[in-house]
Amino acid sequence: MALRIHNSTSEGVGSRYAWHAREQLLLASYATYSMNSVGRKTAEPLHPYRGPFQRDRDRILHSAAFRRLSGKMQVFTGDMGDYHRTRLTHTNEVTSLARTAGRYLQLNEDLIEALAMVHDIGHPPFGHCGEDALDECLKNDGGFSHNRFAMEIVEQLEQRHTTIPGLNLTFEVLAGQQHRSNKTLKPGELTPTLEVQVVDAADSMAYDAHDVDDALKLGLISFQQLHRLSIIRRALEHAGASNPHLTNERQFIVHALLDLQIDDFLETSKAQLNQFKGLDSQAVREIGILLKMSPAIESEKEELEEFLFENVYRHPRLMEIRQRAATRLRQMFHLLVAYPQRLPKRFQSFIQQQDSSPQTIRRTVAQYLAGMTDRFCDDTYVNLVELGRSQGEDWA
Repeated sequence: MALRIHNSTSEGVGSRYAWHAREQLLLASYATYSMNSVGRKTAEPLHPYRGPFQRDRDRILHSAAFRRLSGKMQVFTGDMGDYHRTRLTHTNEVTSLARTAGRYLQLNEDLIEALAMVHDIGHPPFGHCGEDALDECLKNDGGFSHNRFAMEIVEQLEQRHTTIPGLNLTFEVLAGQQHRSNKTLKPGELTPTLEVQVVDAADSMAYDAHDVDDALKLGLISFQQLHRLSIIRRALEHAGASNPHLTNERQFIVHALLDLQIDDFLETSKAQLNQFKGLDSQAVREIGILLKMSPAIESEKEELEEFLFENVYRHPRLMEIRQRAATRLRQMFHLLVAYPQRLPKRFQSFIQQQDSSPQTIRRTVAQYLAGMTDRFCDDTYVNLVELGRSQGEDWA
């Protein structure tokens, strides 16, 4: 294994590309440098003041799939109010946390931002229950995964102003999203870039904290229950629970929980990376560096997540909504597979451009359903039910 030392000299490049000069000044040797990007499936000329990962971020930001995240539930649906997080607000929180961590660790914030913004873009309506329903519908066709669907969105389904299919993102962003589909490393496989690891950590920090916030606000759990958890007690002590200006315990708990996690992650990661100053991104991946929190915090996070699973994600109020949504998705799937002519023209064309096989029809129907917002899914269900009944169909 040859370990490379980072070379910060690129003759003439800095004068042509402002983003390259900035990275040379600010990033650590083991960061992923934009100038070292492998590129895109379809080559494009470099932009003078927007680096390749910045352009990826902007393409994701302007995509229809990204906008639809505002209408997709994170854990709680619109039936339960409008305070709680959606997929979009969750994505924004992850992006903010990841960018903060990346800046402190001197990693590539542009790459981090693109990875964070795309990380949940493949979620179907109604969260994980929607995913489970589609996975069941496609059980004989490879199943359904929101992470794999994200790849289909950015490589195929999104339409830009060019003839290039999808968003034509850099290989680094695609590899980061691909990693989310299977985080178990095979023997000899390189660890993901540090930027990918930072986004994974930020995702975990964000949903643990904001699910606590939303569940408290909705009255699904109590402060008394939370105070029994080691990580909550540690977080409050870490943040200074005796703060004389404390007026909102719920918000303070969320603030304290985020502070504890990010502080611990940065302190632990910085200590790890200090050993590898001067090595480049590829060398660090070959060594197998995995950024993580301290063992004590990791253990306490597991306790918190078990608590949330039992008391929030499996709460009767949520289970009822999830079961209804899953039933509707399954019914729409079977109806549209039987009557693919009721799909939008674009999806009908896609089937015709392929082999028009039953498997192609099933996967195309799943793509159509997975792209829906929660509200559009409910509205489409009503329209399909009424149309089917008016025509005497018995498919439900």
